[in-house]
Amino acid sequence: MAFYETVFIARQDLSAAQVEALAISMTDILTQGQGEVTKTEFCGLRNLAYTIKKNRKGHYVLFNVDAPPTAVKEMERQMRLHEDILRFLTVKVEELDVNPSPLMQTKHTRERAFEPFEGQDPYASFDKIKEDDDEEGDKE
Repeated sequence: MAFYETVFIARQDLSAAQVEALAISMTDILTQGQGEVTKTEFCGLRNLAYTIKKNRKGHYVLFNVDAPPTAVKEMERQMRLHEDILRFLTVKVEELDVNPSPLMQTKHTRERAFEPFEGQDPYASFDKIKEDDDEEGDKE
C-alpha cells in the first residue's frame, strides 16, 4: 500500500456536523477498498484565495491515507461527483506525518521550529561561509 495526503474543501454553508459526515463517508470508501485513514484534521472554515462556485470561504479537511491506489481513485471519483466538495487534492508521500499540519499549528509553534538551539549562534554557518569566500579571494 502507498501513503497519501488528501485535502478537500467543502462548501461554506455546510454545518460542522455535515462536514464531519462527509469526511466519514470518504473514510468509509477508503476502508471498503482495504485502505486506512490514519489521521483526519478538520481545519475549519477558512477564506479562499479566490471565489469558487460563488463561495468565498470553505471548510478544509485533511486526511493521511494508507491505501491501495484503486481505493484512492474511487474516493477521488466520489469527491468529483459530490456537489458539496469544491476542490480536492491528493498527493503521494514517502511517509505519513503524525504532527499537526501547518494549518492547525499556531503561529507561535511554527516560529519555534525555526529558532536555533539554545546556546547556538544562528549566524555561525553564515560567518563560516563568509570566511571561506574571503580565503578563496586571497588565493587568486
